[in-house]
Amino acid sequence: MAAVVPQDELLVDRPIVSAMALDGSEPIAGARHAARGFMTAVQAEHGIPVSDRAMSMVELVVSELVTNAYKYAPGPCLVDLEVRDGAVEISVWDTAAQLPAASPADAGRIGQHGLEIAMAVCRSFEVRREPVGKRVKVTIGLADDPGGHPAGRLL
Repeated sequence: MAAVVPQDELLVDRPIVSAMALDGSEPIAGARHAARGFMTAVQAEHGIPVSDRAMSMVELVVSELVTNAYKYAPGPCLVDLEVRDGAVEISVWDTAAQLPAASPADAGRIGQHGLEIAMAVCRSFEVRREPVGKRVKVTIGLADDPGGHPAGRLL
């Protein structure tokens, strides 16, 4: 006879995901708001600690990547958020085939720092071509402390 596993236990090893389809007419603030809502739910409904830093970085990176998609790619973009293994993976797909590249350092340059910011604050950064367009994937750790405490290192 097969053992019955409580429904809550089935979700423990599964990633927690959210997906947004944006047509380019929505305000970028809406994508930030949806990302914050998702991360808040991860903490409140699933009991996974999310540091204030991680919450802010998720909003910032979603904002920067969606801004780039709106600015450089015609048509829609898709934003996927996936939490697993103590991190959130942010994936943004858009229709432009050209891969983004960080601009050379220039102290006088105004703007065009979004990709540099995303690369600096993320644990990992990946860009790849898709059959249509491209996908940018980044990973942000949920805890500030390598030991996992969401408030950071305890002294």
